[in-house]
Amino acid sequence: MKFKNFLYGAAYYYEYLPYDRLDKDIQMMKEANLNVVRIGESTWSTYEPQEGIFDFTKLDKVVDTMQEAGIDVIVGTPTYAIPTWMAKKYPEVMLTDRKGKHQYGPRQVIDITNPTFRTLSERIIRKMIERTVNKPNVIGFQVDNETKHFDTSSQNVYAAFQKWLKKKFNGDLEKMNHAYGLDYWSNRINSWDDFPPVNSTINGSFGTAFEAFKRTLVTDFLTWQVNIVNEYKRNDQFVTNNFDFEWRKQSYGLNADANHFEVSKPFDVTAVDVYHPAQDNLTGIEISFCGDVARSTKGKNYIVMETEAQAFRHWVPYPDQLKLQAYSHIASGANMISYWHWHSTHNSYETYWKGLLGHDFQPNPIYNEAQTIGKELRDIGSNFLNTKKKNEVAFVVSNQALSSVDWFPYKDTIFDKTPEHQYNDVLRSYYDPLYKLNVEADILQIGDPRINNDNYDLLIVPMLYSATDEQIQQLNDFVKNGGNVLYSFRSGFTNQDVKVRTEIQPALISKTIGAEYKLFVEPNRNYGTGKPEQNATITGIEELNGIQNQPVKYWMELLTPTTGRTLAAYDHPYWGKYAAITEHKYGKGHAFYAGTYLNEKSITELYTYILKKTNLWTSRQGQVFPIINKRLITSDHHVLDFYFNYSNQPQTVQFCSAAGKSIMSDFSTREGDTFQLKPWGMDVLSN
Repeated sequence: MKFKNFLYGAAYYYEYLPYDRLDKDIQMMKEANLNVVRIGESTWSTYEPQEGIFDFTKLDKVVDTMQEAGIDVIVGTPTYAIPTWMAKKYPEVMLTDRKGKHQYGPRQVIDITNPTFRTLSERIIRKMIERTVNKPNVIGFQVDNETKHFDTSSQNVYAAFQKWLKKKFNGDLEKMNHAYGLDYWSNRINSWDDFPPVNSTINGSFGTAFEAFKRTLVTDFLTWQVNIVNEYKRNDQFVTNNFDFEWRKQSYGLNADANHFEVSKPFDVTAVDVYHPAQDNLTGIEISFCGDVARSTKGKNYIVMETEAQAFRHWVPYPDQLKLQAYSHIASGANMISYWHWHSTHNSYETYWKGLLGHDFQPNPIYNEAQTIGKELRDIGSNFLNTKKKNEVAFVVSNQALSSVDWFPYKDTIFDKTPEHQYNDVLRSYYDPLYKLNVEADILQIGDPRINNDNYDLLIVPMLYSATDEQIQQLNDFVKNGGNVLYSFRSGFTNQDVKVRTEIQPALISKTIGAEYKLFVEPNRNYGTGKPEQNATITGIEELNGIQNQPVKYWMELLTPTTGRTLAAYDHPYWGKYAAITEHKYGKGHAFYAGTYLNEKSITELYTYILKKTNLWTSRQGQVFPIINKRLITSDHHVLDFYFNYSNQPQTVQFCSAAGKSIMSDFSTREGDTFQLKPWGMDVLSN
């Protein structure tokens, strides 16, 4: 999807206003140079107050008035929050999950597979699209909102899961029982008529399969909505959905309840919601991580449907941070930034999640800074359209591995399924240090055909706990053909059905990494005693002398090199003869394996070694966080260098391209020259 201009706007809820101020809001939007609003996704009960009775007065008014003002509109389908009449008349649409049947009240408490819900949803979708599709300022449609499977577990979902398994195993119960090890504790299913409940299963293979199936429900639901909208939309309009990430009081990691790589396939453009720390805790890492996922889904620019303006009291940005955040999105490939939301609501659940305007609707420092950003983007935003990246590094990630690690966590216990997505901790433990070294990366799901030697030189594979033989072979071939791979601990351990492989671990990748292990142990030598932790440490060889007595935690694989060599060994009275990190030349490439949970310093030192070993270390790594340097390649092959200062102190920055001129001022520089960035400052230079 190619945009004609950079989009800068906010979600706008005319229906929420305590009094009619549409004209005033539009005036203030124009003064802030906002050129797009996103509407409609939250107000089904306003548009259909009773079943079959429709009132689109407010929808029409907003779209038409925005058209007169020259502001574009993205219309959302309102299916994530149902009206009261539906819950009362059709209680079967309400969500049933492992906690039981939900009562009406919160959003997203519906069964997205329920036929009645689908029928009623289709009617409101068609009516809204028919009403708005021919409006010249309606540029796109958002289907649903932050869609997930919500752990839906109704009887129709169980029936659909059974059909899914029948198809997967060609109706062969014996094959399924063997694949999932269901003889254990008499869990064997001897007749499809005896199909058991799944939420109470103790079988990790069976439970992980249910998670994989439920993710397909999200893809199916959104594809269904996209197909409806596609019947109406013009060629110059797009369809998308705003997906979110694992929530840890901010955007954090892969979402366990939707496979966004699969979800994004039917969309014209990928859209994301990104929320992150601010003030002294602003690092840009979440902006970068979420942007890398979004851009990588389709290999092209994406849009930010929601990000914070004022938000909460701990997220209110310092002066210049709103601008720093905006250009950080752009540097990752965003072609739209839309704040959630325009005005702060005056009641209900999100009263204190504030927008660009506060409760008094008056200009404020955040709105004023948005004015400055909007003016700049009006003048230079075209530079950022239809750009691309050429990253030499990629992370290889897996929703299947995430779900299987949920069942078999690496910390605290390996018996009880955890609500934490510990896979994301490992993913972020490897992503964050690379970001701080100014190495940009794509993020692809395992099995993606783009994972090849023509596209990348280094792959980083965090805890690929569950994978098919073919998926692992793709990585082995990548190394054999001249690529480089870094694996974290627990990679290759189980097959696609979460059955532990019978080979010596790490099984199918042992030959590639030139090492193996037969034991894994707890690093905390006082585990369970009540005494303070006394963790094991590791020490690297001379080339890794930055890793000296660095602690490890949670998990230790006692690696024995076969044809590889030790890069770091454990410091331990009994386990000291084993390797913690290994390296191996395999074919034309190199494979690295870290058999334990490394801290940030150790991972940074390991990255430094690998990047230099593989000739990926450049002058950009000569300066590190809080200076962040990102690059975009324009459609006419110019390089845009973004420099960010994520700190309260002025920073001296070294320019790393041949020559550059700021597109934001008259400043110009040459390779090796230095310049200053003020606290929370930034600049963009073009060669």
